[in-house]
Amino acid sequence: MLFWIIIGVIAFVAAVILAVALVKGRAGQDAPAAYDLQVYRDQLKEVDKDLARGVINAEDAERTRAEISRRILAADAQVKAGNDTGGQPQGLGRVLAVGVGAVMVAGSIGLYMTLGAPGYGDLGLSYRIEQAKLMHETRPSQDEVEAQMPPGNPMGEPPAEYVVLVEKLRKAVAERPDDLQGHQLLARNEAALGNFKDAYTAQTKVIGLKGDAATAQDYLDLADMMILATAGYVSPDAEKALLAALAREPRNGAARYYMGLMLAQTGRPDRAFATWDALMREGPANAPWIAPIRDQIEELASRAGVNYQLPPAAEMKGPSQADMAAAQDMSAEDRQQMIRGMVSQLAERLGTEGGTPEEWARLISAYAVLGETDKAQTVWNEAQQVFADKAEALATVRAGAEKAGLQ
Repeated sequence: MLFWIIIGVIAFVAAVILAVALVKGRAGQDAPAAYDLQVYRDQLKEVDKDLARGVINAEDAERTRAEISRRILAADAQVKAGNDTGGQPQGLGRVLAVGVGAVMVAGSIGLYMTLGAPGYGDLGLSYRIEQAKLMHETRPSQDEVEAQMPPGNPMGEPPAEYVVLVEKLRKAVAERPDDLQGHQLLARNEAALGNFKDAYTAQTKVIGLKGDAATAQDYLDLADMMILATAGYVSPDAEKALLAALAREPRNGAARYYMGLMLAQTGRPDRAFATWDALMREGPANAPWIAPIRDQIEELASRAGVNYQLPPAAEMKGPSQADMAAAQDMSAEDRQQMIRGMVSQLAERLGTEGGTPEEWARLISAYAVLGETDKAQTVWNEAQQVFADKAEALATVRAGAEKAGLQ
C-alpha cells in the first residue's frame, strides 16, 4: 500500500507542475501586445528627447507622436479585449493541462501493471539472495522429482537382443556383488537403455567399491546419471556428487557446467552466468558443454541483468561438407589422400582430446565415404561407450551411424 501512495504522490506532483506551466503559458514574460505598448510609450519619450536636443523639428515631432499614439491605442485595445494570441491560455489550456495530467497518472499505473509486479514488495539484493539460499536448501530431492517424471523410456524401445544381454549382465552382477568391472558395465549399459535410476544405483556401488580411489569422473558420471533421471534437474544428491568431483578435479568443465545449471535453477543467475561465461572463454570450442551453454547463456545473462552479446561460435576442426565437396574436383588419388589426411587428424584428436557428438558422427561418415566400414563400426562402438550416459549426444552419433549404413 505504501508503494502505491508514493507513486501516486509522485505522479500527482508531476502532473500539477506540468498543468501550472501550461496554464500560465510563458511565465514571467509579457504578452506581445503588452510588450508593444511599453515599447511605444518609450518611443514617445525618445521623441521628446530628440526634439529637445534639436535632432528633429517640431513638425516631425508632432507627426511622429501622432503615429506612435495611434499604435498605442491599438495595442491598448488589444490588451483590454484579451485578443492577444500569445498570452495566457484560458479554457483550452486548462483542458489540455487536465488531460495531460490524467494521461501521466494513468500511463504510469498502466506501465507498472505491465512491467512491474503488483502486490509484491521491493525485492532488494539481500532479500533475493536470502530467497535463493532458501530455495537451494528446500528444493525437492532426487526421489521426489523422479516420482513426478512421466512414465516410459525417454530413449525409446531398445533392441530386444540388447535387453536380453543387459538382463544377463544384471544377473551376473547380482551373483557377484563385489565385482567392480561388472558394476561399471552395468551402470553404462543401464544408462544406454535409459534406465537412469538403475544406472546411478550401479554407479553408486562402483564408487563404494573403489572407496578413496574413486575419481572425479566416477562422481561426475554419478551426477550425470542422476540429472538425466530427472530430465535436467540438479537435485541435492546430484550436487553432492558434483562437489565430490570438483574436490578431486576443481577445473572439471562438465562438473562446473552442471553447478552453473544448479545455480540458475535456484535463483542465482548472476553466479550461474559467471560460471558459464568462464567456461565459454576457457574452451576448448569442441567441449561437450559449450553447445548447451551457447543455447542458454543469453537468456541467463538477461535474468542476471548483464548486457551480454554472444560471441561467434568457433568452427569445429575436421573435414567439413565443403571440404568433401572441394575434393570432388581433384584427381582420385589426390582426393583420397586429402580426405585420409583430414580424417586421420580428426580421429587422432577425438582419441586423445575427445570431441562433440557431431564430430564423432562426422568421423563415422568420413570412414564410410572412404569405404572403410570396419573403422566406421569401430568408431561407432567406441562412441556408444563414450556417450553411454548422455542420451542426446548418443542420439546425434547414432544418426550419423545410420547415414553411414551401420544401423
